[in-house]
Amino acid sequence: MRWIPKLRRWAAALLVVALVCACAGGSPGPAATESATTATALPVSSPLVDDDVRGEAPPASAPGRATLPTAAPATPKPRPPTPTLPPAEPFAINLHEPGDYVSQYTFDWCVGASIQVTLAMTGRSDDMSRDRQQRLWEMARDTSFSPFGGANPIGWVATLNELGVGPYEMVSEPSLEAALRRAARAIVETSRPVGLVMWRGRHAWVMSGFESLGDPRTRADFRITGVNVLDPLHPHGNARWGPSPAPNELVTPEVVGAQFVARTGGLVQLPVAPGYILVLPTAEA
Repeated sequence: MRWIPKLRRWAAALLVVALVCACAGGSPGPAATESATTATALPVSSPLVDDDVRGEAPPASAPGRATLPTAAPATPKPRPPTPTLPPAEPFAINLHEPGDYVSQYTFDWCVGASIQVTLAMTGRSDDMSRDRQQRLWEMARDTSFSPFGGANPIGWVATLNELGVGPYEMVSEPSLEAALRRAARAIVETSRPVGLVMWRGRHAWVMSGFESLGDPRTRADFRITGVNVLDPLHPHGNARWGPSPAPNELVTPEVVGAQFVARTGGLVQLPVAPGYILVLPTAEA
């Protein structure tokens, strides 16, 4: 039957025509309908994800896409001028008066002599006798708890406080400059001398005053230029550490630093960190 193959060819042709019409102008399928609905739901002003990631603004002429506003460059705020301090004026203070100094009567009694000097300088006692120095040294020795039977900064502080000269405390500073600056502030604030623990913890001096550029009470940038010291070992000095300054001599920080050095250790445990050790007067609470 020859008409059957022809009928099959006509049916195939009709099917192709129907498919072409459906793609060109027929109703959309389910997938197309979902895409169209989603596109309509986006607001006109929303940037495209790709543009947001790349940092590219969509073209202004693109239909349905708004141009993002460009932020104006920030205007730097003017910095206030740095205040200029006037030049620091010379400043000086010295608590020492004639009669305030006494040498140590033995090579062991440097702490006793330093306490004697402090008592005289603060108006507590003018007894500069050997017996008085020995008693003061024994008081310091008995409160030092030293395995060597001597007096150390612990007993030095305890004796000053027991005698009513305090309050005093032991402090440590990491540098010579910091130690002298702290001592200077204490002298100005309390009108009492400062003890200096010399020779890495083996000797005692008293600092009675100083000279500086700038008053420590008003200038945080004050600089020490001279230090008034009293070494009870004068005039003997020490072969290793150097000569003793004259009593109440004004010497440079460098001269003080030759003998006032950091204590970094020792058999006696002090209640402060290693450093430059001060027996420091503090203001009353």
